[in-house]
Amino acid sequence: MATDPATARGPVEAVIYDLGNVLVGWDPYGAFDGLDRAAVDDWMADVDFAAFNHAQDAGRTWSEAVAHLEATRPHLAAYAERYRTAYPGTLTGPVPGSAELVDELDELGLRLYGLTNWAADTFHHAVPAAPAIGRLGDVVVSGLVGVAKPDPAIFRLAAGRFAVDPGRTVFVDDTARNVEAARTVGFQAVHFTGTPALRTALADLGVPVRRRP
Repeated sequence: MATDPATARGPVEAVIYDLGNVLVGWDPYGAFDGLDRAAVDDWMADVDFAAFNHAQDAGRTWSEAVAHLEATRPHLAAYAERYRTAYPGTLTGPVPGSAELVDELDELGLRLYGLTNWAADTFHHAVPAAPAIGRLGDVVVSGLVGVAKPDPAIFRLAAGRFAVDPGRTVFVDDTARNVEAARTVGFQAVHFTGTPALRTALADLGVPVRRRP
């Protein structure tokens, strides 16, 4: 868990959470239960799943993505449709300890928000999978605003929408490049590796949370 002392201009007044694998577990293979893993791997390689999925994060819907494949590479469309329809299976439930930490930060009076790379037409599955997401005051969803992390524009958008001072706000994300992008906009930023380590990082930044092993 890494923080950047150069951006630590505290005191911390707000925390902005990434969602996937920070508050809610996400495993794309969960949409393909019962299918041959090698065949799924081949499909992911053929569509370049990371880039393909990022297009949905940046504003294209999964329905549009399936239609695009049907029109251009029809042999790849069936697995994309399977992912779209079986999407709830990709969400594995709350990240251990995350709900308790959200409750504790809320009790301390910190303002809590979300900033997530998530497709517009699947985001409604988030709160049922991890109810603590519903405790956040607001969430910027990349697919709804048409720009995705690590583009600095989405961090500036979030700061304005939430009316927070980046220097007094901790951004938490499990992807290092997103953490670095947040720092360029002036946020205090923590690379998430697990809830206990996040507790330690927040305590080191002056937030009076309980430290846990």
